[in-house]
Amino acid sequence: MGSPSTVRNQPESQTAPPVPARGLARLGRWLAHRRILVLLITLAALIVAVPFGSDVESRLSEGGITVPASESARADELLNTRFEGGSPHLVFIAAADTDIDTAQVSSEGSALTQRLADERGVVQAGSYWTLDKAPTLRSKDGRTGLILVRLAGDEDQVRKAAARIVPDVVGEHGPLKVTATGVTAVRMEIEKGSEEDLAKAELLSGPLVLVILLLVFGSVVAASTPLAVGILAVIGSFVVLRLLDMVVQVSVFSVNITTALGLGLAIDYSLFIVTRYREELARGRDVSEAIAESVRTAGRTVLFSALTVALSLSAMLVFPMYHLRSFAYSGIAVVALAALGSLLALPALLAVLGRRIDALNVRRLFRRGAKPAAARSDREGFWHKLAMAVMRRPLPFALAVAALLVALGLPFLRAEFGDSDDRVLPASSPAHQGAQVLREEFDNREGSPLNVVLPDIDPQAASTKVTDYAKQLSTVPGITRVDALTGSYSEGKQVAPPGAASDRFEADKGTWLSVISDTEPYSERGMDLVDTVRAQPAPDRVLVGGQAALLVDSKATLGDRLPWALGIIAASTMVLLFLFTGSLLIPLKAIVLNLLSLTATFGAMVYVFQDGHLRWLVGDFTVTGMLDIDTPILMFCVAFGLSMDYEVFLLSRIKEEYHRTGDNVSAVAWGLERTGRLVTAAAALVATVLLAFATSSLTPLKLLGVGLALAVTLDATLVRGILVPAFMRLAGRANWWAPRPLDRLHQKIGLDD
Repeated sequence: MGSPSTVRNQPESQTAPPVPARGLARLGRWLAHRRILVLLITLAALIVAVPFGSDVESRLSEGGITVPASESARADELLNTRFEGGSPHLVFIAAADTDIDTAQVSSEGSALTQRLADERGVVQAGSYWTLDKAPTLRSKDGRTGLILVRLAGDEDQVRKAAARIVPDVVGEHGPLKVTATGVTAVRMEIEKGSEEDLAKAELLSGPLVLVILLLVFGSVVAASTPLAVGILAVIGSFVVLRLLDMVVQVSVFSVNITTALGLGLAIDYSLFIVTRYREELARGRDVSEAIAESVRTAGRTVLFSALTVALSLSAMLVFPMYHLRSFAYSGIAVVALAALGSLLALPALLAVLGRRIDALNVRRLFRRGAKPAAARSDREGFWHKLAMAVMRRPLPFALAVAALLVALGLPFLRAEFGDSDDRVLPASSPAHQGAQVLREEFDNREGSPLNVVLPDIDPQAASTKVTDYAKQLSTVPGITRVDALTGSYSEGKQVAPPGAASDRFEADKGTWLSVISDTEPYSERGMDLVDTVRAQPAPDRVLVGGQAALLVDSKATLGDRLPWALGIIAASTMVLLFLFTGSLLIPLKAIVLNLLSLTATFGAMVYVFQDGHLRWLVGDFTVTGMLDIDTPILMFCVAFGLSMDYEVFLLSRIKEEYHRTGDNVSAVAWGLERTGRLVTAAAALVATVLLAFATSSLTPLKLLGVGLALAVTLDATLVRGILVPAFMRLAGRANWWAPRPLDRLHQKIGLDD
């Protein structure tokens, strides 16, 4: 093995040898020869896809955060089916210029409550004026009252009913000015904001992506080909989501990430194939042979990369919440679509363009006689020099970068997790403003109670037991009132007899209690209260539901399933990279280095979005002291897949050089040289698409976009540029070692074309 300071690779001959007649090469030749047929089929599919997928967002589901079969889910299901009761979906805030106990205000408040009760889809409607003027439904200044509305049906039915009711109720009603908040009103605004932010992100990122492609290729035609495949992938992603929704429930929020992922990966894959195609033309191949070689080499890497990304996303299938599972379903499908577009439609397009791929070269406007980038690929450029510099002193470089990434990741040790509430909305949002009124002007959380269901008890025969249990719960610190069939209780005493509102607790079998607290449901204190209530002695079997209980059950389920998800990612990475390289060490290195870059990303999430630092840089948002519980899992799976995407492209060139020369140092340097510029460009493209979400008005989308963009950037620079060459120089020939039995296995089933 030569010295890292002296090893050089000679430029390849301009007369390239014939392309081996193997599977992917044959596919490339067939696509080149049948280019018109392939493009006509693609055009026909596109004509069908546009109208079919255009309304996909209106058809997808909004919920999916509930853990099926959990205690909280079973409690809420019983409340829906047996009692038609539970926590209010909508909280209307009715404000007046005078005391709400005046005759005119009381009359209007009662009439509005009755009007809501008569609305189709409403199962319960009660207010300060109809619920015995309960003090907790009246603001501190006495000028605002609450109207609580419970809707019938599942999450989608509730959303449709709310979309019909809220616009008619919000506004002025005599002396009352009414605004809407509550769980469903918040989710409706989140969904609307998500749709608007996606359109804004696409408009912002599109021109920037084209500029980056022009800088990479220098040619308008060459730059347009990856963008065309990216557009195909985005349109295809809408069709995929629409088809998936016919089979499984798909979250409407998956549209944002799958569209960004489809666009980013399609451009990435096309970028590598087009670059290889230009290289092969520069080596003297004709158009058909250049396409065959590009599909055989870069196409094989694209296939393998798509498989690694898809397997990373498949880890989310271990979680039972369809909110996360839908990201896996749609993400896997969109990755496959991006790969197929790059491997089928793109070669046909290249065959039509032929050597006109470098037409409309914008660089000639600034520099006469500029050569295409592909013709300069054998020069010892920046990335080759960087790799050689790192490999001269690999240990200091590796330790310095690793220490930096670990230091950036330390804030994640104090991460706190919650669920999305009104505070993910912008401060100008009506639902957010309404929720702030509830926090500031009302002592209790009437809109987010705990629902304690006793499904088996006979409420009439055991009324004393229900009373005693309600009194006992009312003494728990943090609980201000317990409403039951037998009345209302506070601090161990009955404060109100049973009234008209008590009928909601009655059914043929079982009863339930509404437990009102002074605690934010998604806070640590709110979650502790759930555990305390569940630990209280009860007269019969008890199920505790409500927003805080849903979060407690979600955290427990995610914690239980997370090791399985991580195991799937680690095992699939080990197997696939072994099949790709024949090495045991390289897959381990890939896992460790990817985890290092993700550690820094997760630390930044806490520092910025949990603690509230650098808001001037990423855009203003409400600091809650918590991270959305689902976002780190989604971010980990997507970011790990993207990191493996770049790992595969780099390894493919390193392996190609190593097999040709047998020199590890030279292979690493030339592999990085031939992919460094492209990986950087690919990362810049993906980061641009993702970073456009930083303009979102929704905190989770902002967090996802900034976090993934940072992960991609760190991976393409510090990890690929420094840690990979340092590690591979330290390992030397051991990079390519495997025990003899595994080596024989790789020779039989390895992913060589």
